[in-house]
Amino acid sequence: MDNTRIPGFISQYFWGDDLSQLHLEKNKKYIIETILEKGDKDAIHWLFSKFDKKTVAEFLPELKLSKKSANFWEVYLHNI
Repeated sequence: MDNTRIPGFISQYFWGDDLSQLHLEKNKKYIIETILEKGDKDAIHWLFSKFDKKTVAEFLPELKLSKKSANFWEVYLHNI
């Protein structure tokens, strides 16, 4: 499996995107934002297998998340 691409089971969160164009490093912020906002338990587990929690926490202030999601992830990621 190509570790720079989005796996098939995550594709449901990127329904408007061409998955062949999404790259883990090049689109890191967008991928993190989408999974944190829309992802289920498996998607979140996958996200944290690709990016450590510190990296995700560093992006948090820049992400366009709902108020509820932003609050949850702020608490979660800063209590690690």
